[in-house]
Parts: sequence; C-alpha cells; structure tokens
Amino acid sequence: MGFLVLENGKYFQGKLFGSKNNVIGEVVFNTSMTGYEEIITDPAYYGQIVAMTYPLIGNYGVNSEDVESSSPKIKGLVVRELCDYPSNWRSERTLEQYLIKHNITGIQGLDTRDLTKTLRDNGVMNGIICNELPTQAELKQMKEYAIKNPVKEVAVKEKYHIKGNEKKKIAVIDLGHKKYILNGLCQMDFDITVFPPLTSADEILSGDFKGLVITDGPGDPNDNADTIKNIGLLLGKLPILGISMGHQLLALALGGRVIKLKYGHRGSNQPIKNLLSGKMSITSQNHGYVVDASSLPDYVKVSWINWNDKTVEGIICDKFKGLGAQFHPVLDDKIDNDGIFNNFAAMMDL
Repeated sequence: MGFLVLENGKYFQGKLFGSKNNVIGEVVFNTSMTGYEEIITDPAYYGQIVAMTYPLIGNYGVNSEDVESSSPKIKGLVVRELCDYPSNWRSERTLEQYLIKHNITGIQGLDTRDLTKTLRDNGVMNGIICNELPTQAELKQMKEYAIKNPVKEVAVKEKYHIKGNEKKKIAVIDLGHKKYILNGLCQMDFDITVFPPLTSADEILSGDFKGLVITDGPGDPNDNADTIKNIGLLLGKLPILGISMGHQLLALALGGRVIKLKYGHRGSNQPIKNLLSGKMSITSQNHGYVVDASSLPDYVKVSWINWNDKTVEGIICDKFKGLGAQFHPVLDDKIDNDGIFNNFAAMMDL
C-alpha cells in the first residue's frame, strides 16, 4: 500500500517498491516507451519524481552500460506496472533491486494516464510518495519544496581530461551532463577537458581551446548567474555549442530570456523542425524551460522549433559563433543527429 499525493490535493493509491521511504519532489511525466535506465540516471531529473506514461516498466532490467551517470538522480519513480522478472541477456539486476541499492522510492499500480492528464492540464506540481496519507506537517513540507542548487549537486567538482586529437582540443563546462554527450565528442576524436560550472572565462581562455561545449543540467537556468556571466565573457572568443540547459544559458548570455513551460518536454518522441533545411526529426528531450523567441536579439536566429507547440529548439548566432540545441543531439556510428556536432566542428574550421 502507498500513495502519491499532489499539492493540489489529488491523490493516487498504489503499491510502493524500491526503498519504500517517504519522498517529496516535483512531479513530471516522461512519454518514452523505452529508456527508463537512461531516464532515472539523467542528472537533469535531479529533485524530481518521474512518472512514466508507458505502462510496463522494468521488462529488460538494468545494466551498467546504459546508465547516463553513476547513480539515479530522480527523487522517485511512478509506473503503472513494474516488471518483476526482466527478460534480456544484458540485464544485470531488476529495476527494483537497482532502486533499493540507491535508496530510491517508487510506486506502481496507480492510474498513470490520469496522473499525466492532471499534470498536463494543471502543470507540474510538487508531490509526495508515502506509505500512508500525509499529515498536515508533511503536506506543508511538500507544498514548500523547491529544488535547490541542483547544478552544484550533480556537476563535476574538479576538472579532468579525456585524451583525443590534440588538433581538436575543446573545453566542456559541465552542468550535470548525460554520458552520451562526452561519448559523442569522443567518437569525433575531440581532445576534451571537462570543467566545473563556475570555472572562470580566463581559465578557459588560457587553455588554447578550439571551442567550448556547455552541457545539459537540472533546474532553473536563470539561477546560474555566475556561469551565464562567464559564458558572456567567452562570446566571440571561441565557438560555443550549448546543449539543453547549455543552450538556454547560451541564449541568456546572448541577451535572451528563458521562461518556464507548463509541463515541459520530456520523452524520446519529441518532433522538431529545422527551419533552415526544412528537415523534420524525432528527438529525445528533458527540459521544463524554453528560450523566449521574442526576446532574442536580431543577430540570433531561431534554427529549430518544436513541432508540437512551436517553441524554440535551437539557435544560431553567426556573429559570435554560437550554436544551441534544446534537444539531445545523438552521434551514433558517425551519423550526426541533424548535424549538431558536425556544425560545431565546422565553426572551429576542423
């Protein structure tokens, strides 16, 4: 027995799994049909309870190769039905065993369709997963919950180096990256130095890098004032690629504005359109904020839009050699998702 209670008073009854501890977080939904391993280990979900819209979760277990970070970053997991007996030759443990190991609470058996419609209609809201209906004190704590300093919690603390082609030397500002970003850059043989989020512009400029990548990460992009300031100091000094939150911080450094979406874009089935080529793509995304197109200066072009709600999915700034992608570009077997990594390399004349 267990409950998921939302801050608007609506509650759902189900059955707890995982650590089975009471947990408070911001409740969001993800529309992916597969990829729960990558989702629960995505640092951009820090502080959030993730509800999966696909009804059966855990059917291929968990393995150590498909995770996007060293451990789960979600606060809790909500599913319609948890698979107890996964069937996959790569599986190393069940999803519940993995969550127990990392002290993460889940709840199953509730109506995730109703929950998703509630979040879609009312917007994301705080919630609590609990063994019994919460007390007034717990409800007050849940309503006052806020995700604090998420980038600080998930980003690297010390810089480190990944050896590659010395002629393709780049810096990466980490806001809480998914593993796929560095994997893609490594496939293109970049020589990579990863820096913490508050690294000064002077330190990066002293490294003689050909370009800079700003990664994805969790929380409100507007809370990263010092990082935005440092990015502003780097504009025009070297080509910059921003991905997901990195794209938002790049837009803020260029003078734009970032606003919160009602329920965000979270899933591996998000359609986008390239306004320069007319090409349509299906992309993976995880964000609750978006760049306000009307706030961008004239020298910044909107290059991609979300085909569902027409919000900004990418920007190009030729003046300062800046490129931003709100979606997650994927480089797989040398096929570059919509040219993001290759366009970045072209900006560096590589």
